Amino acid sequence: MKLFGSSGIRGIANKDISPELALKVGLVLGSRKKKAVIGKDPRTAASMIEHALIAGLTSTGCTVTRVGLVSTPTLAYAARDYDCGVMVTASHNPSEYVGIKLWNPDGMAFDSAQQEEIEDAIENSGYSLASWDRIGKVTEKGDAVRSHMDMIEKLAEGAPLRVVLDCGCGAGGTITPYLLRELGCEVITLNAQPDGHFPARNPEPSDENLSILKKAVVSFGADLGIAHDGDADRMMAVDEKGNFVSGDELLAIFGRYECGEKGGTVVVPVDTSMMVDDSLPASEMVRTRVGDVYVAEGIKQHGAVYGGEPSGSWIFPRISYCPDGIYAAAKLVEIVKEKPLSKLREELPHYATKRGALPCANEKKAEFMEKVKAKLEPLGKVLDIDGIRVELESGWVLVRPSGTEAKVRITAEARENVDGIFEMAEKIVKEALA
Repeated sequence: MKLFGSSGIRGIANKDISPELALKVGLVLGSRKKKAVIGKDPRTAASMIEHALIAGLTSTGCTVTRVGLVSTPTLAYAARDYDCGVMVTASHNPSEYVGIKLWNPDGMAFDSAQQEEIEDAIENSGYSLASWDRIGKVTEKGDAVRSHMDMIEKLAEGAPLRVVLDCGCGAGGTITPYLLRELGCEVITLNAQPDGHFPARNPEPSDENLSILKKAVVSFGADLGIAHDGDADRMMAVDEKGNFVSGDELLAIFGRYECGEKGGTVVVPVDTSMMVDDSLPASEMVRTRVGDVYVAEGIKQHGAVYGGEPSGSWIFPRISYCPDGIYAAAKLVEIVKEKPLSKLREELPHYATKRGALPCANEKKAEFMEKVKAKLEPLGKVLDIDGIRVELESGWVLVRPSGTEAKVRITAEARENVDGIFEMAEKIVKEALA
C-alpha cells in the first residue's frame, strides 16, 4: 500500500482521502506515540479528517492537543513539545483536496522509513486499542501562533517596509500579517480571510496565480509583495516593480544571505537551476529527489546551512526542518531593507530554460528510464536519484517521469544553445518510447 507521496498523504476529499483512512492513520500513529499535537488549514474537509484522526489517536491511548487553524510551519514548530505533530492540509493543491502530514519533534516530516512503517501497519492492522480507562484525552491550546511568532521575532530584524501580502485565503492569514506588522512593516493584505473554497485564486503561489498581487504592489508603491499557499509552508515574492521572482532566484538570494562569503552546504532538488550553483561559488551543492521531505533529509544528513525547492519551500535548519513560509517572509523583509529585490535579481546569472513533456504509460516508466539512462550516460556526469539528470559542458538536462500523470518530463538549461540540448534529449526520449 502506497499512501505517502513527496509531501505527505494527499488526494481528493471523500474520494482518495476519507475519514476511514484518517482513522486508520490515527490508530497506527497513536499505537506508537503517547503525545500528539494536531492542527489544520481552512479546507472544507479539514475538520472532518481532523476528527477522524483524533478518534484513532485517542482510541489507542494517545493524548491529543488541538491547536486549531494554523499554518503548517506553526504546527511543526509546536511539535517540539510532543512525540509527533499531525497537520491536516493539502498545501498548494486546489480546494477539493485534503491531506495529512506527520512531523517529528525537530520539525522534520516523517522520513521514508517512518512512512513505510505507517503504510505497512495500516495494511496489516498493526495497532491496538486501549482499555476504556486508558483512552487518550483531548485538550486545546491557543498559543501556538504566538510561540511561533516569538521565535521568529528573536531571529529577524524587521524593517519599516511597505509590504503587500497575499495569504490566498489560507492559513497564513492567522500569522504573517501580524508578524510583519510587529516587525515594523506597513502591511496591506489581500485574501487574508481563511476560506477553504479558496475563492480568490488557486492556492499555489505561482506566477500565473498572482496577477492581482503584482498589480497591487505597483499600485500601492510597495517595497515587496509576498504570497503564501494554502498552509503557508510556501512563500513566493514579487519585486517592487511588480515582477514575479522565480523560485530559483529566491533560492540563490536566500542562499547568499544564509551562507555568506564563507559558503556552506546547500541542498536543492535535481530540477534546480545552475543559477544557484553559480551564485554560491563558495558553497557545496547537494541535490536530492524532488520533494521538501527529501530536501529536509538531505539537509539533516549533510549538516547543511540551508536548503529549499524552486516551488517555494525554504528550509532553515537553525529553526526547523519544516519549510517555513512565515520565517522566509520575515527574512526576505530583512534582506530587502538593504537592497531592492529587483536589484538583487539583477545581480544573479540567468540562463535559458526549456521544458516539455511526452506521454508515457505508467507501467512502462521503469523500462523506459533504463533506456534513457543508457543513452545519456556517455554524454556526461549522470545523477539518477530522481529521473536522469546529466551534466553537459554548457548546461544540463533532466528526464523525469511524472509522479501524478502518464507523462515523462524533459527540462533543459544551458548557458548557450538550450534548444539544441532540449532537442537532443527529446530525440533520445522518443527513441526510448518507440
